[in-house]
Amino acid sequence: MRRGPTMKPRVVVAMSGGVDSSVAAALLREDGYDVVGVAMRLSADNAHPSAGARRACCSYEDFEDARRVAERMDFPFYVVDMRDDFARTVIDPFVGDYLAGRTPNPCLACNRWIKFDRLRRRAEALGANYIATGHYARIERSAHGRFRLRRALDRQKDQSYFLFTLEQEELARTLFPLGAMTKNEVRAKARTLGLANADKPESQEICFVSENGGSYRDFVSRHADPAKIKPGRIVDTNGAMLGLHDGIHRFTIGQRRGLGVTRPTPLYVREIRPQSAEVVVSEREALGDRGLLASKVSLTDPSRASAHAMAVEVKIRYRHPLIPATLTLMENGTAAVRFATHQPAVTPGQACVFYLGDEVLGGGIIEAPLRE
Repeated sequence: MRRGPTMKPRVVVAMSGGVDSSVAAALLREDGYDVVGVAMRLSADNAHPSAGARRACCSYEDFEDARRVAERMDFPFYVVDMRDDFARTVIDPFVGDYLAGRTPNPCLACNRWIKFDRLRRRAEALGANYIATGHYARIERSAHGRFRLRRALDRQKDQSYFLFTLEQEELARTLFPLGAMTKNEVRAKARTLGLANADKPESQEICFVSENGGSYRDFVSRHADPAKIKPGRIVDTNGAMLGLHDGIHRFTIGQRRGLGVTRPTPLYVREIRPQSAEVVVSEREALGDRGLLASKVSLTDPSRASAHAMAVEVKIRYRHPLIPATLTLMENGTAAVRFATHQPAVTPGQACVFYLGDEVLGGGIIEAPLRE
């Protein structure tokens, strides 16, 4: 497609084959942008999934769904092979974190290193001014010319939690066309446009895990160096042994089911000790933490960093409600977060994202809970 005299800048749209990214591309095309659709091949195709396994995203069928949208909306579409990058920046750290007793969020790594790094480089090679995705989030420009990342208007679909690593340069060159829409409005728009994937179900699983069936525990077991799998003891907070386990990668903080320990009252994972391979369990009342320490902290606008404690709200998991807290930024990209009230299951490896109203200030990776 040649660029016409009134054509807006070129934008590369990350297309997964789902309805969200398809409508994002279609809206930009309708608005006059020079759209190029790009699907990313991230992991091996699974021609014979396990019985009952959900089909993963980014499969051959998904690519065909995206291609049909591009044909209908009249823009070019390409599939790019990013399997090596994905394995190195997402899958390998995912496995390594579980072996270290942490609970990673691979969507964060995928956004940071694949969509907003490797894909951006491809977009630049294609002469694109912007990249766009089907994320439910908003980007606004302040009166001072600074870019603000905000929550989506549809709070049930808001995905700003996964985007906290975006800084000013990236925000200036990113478009989120769905930020002011609800999911129902997106599907209705897809039907109006005659898109074949208008009613396609959403993928709720980790893409590279669900494609082969089984759980993340099984995935880690298959991909880990057997010498690094650490069996050990399940103990209570006093150190008394309650049972044995065959690998700390099979546990996450706050977990209740699958502990292999039977007691009159439910027990939950309170702590994972990678050095001794001990899994510490307790009753629910003992799960509460006063705050957390975070590393790899980034801010969407570093000029707003404060040397003093800041009153914010934080999320410590994607589906966790916002928590009133104070944020203290420290040296070397670290931060201390203190909650207004104790919160359960602070989980190393997950993200803690800082909000001021509906604005994302930034976030970091949880390293450890603050007990007191």
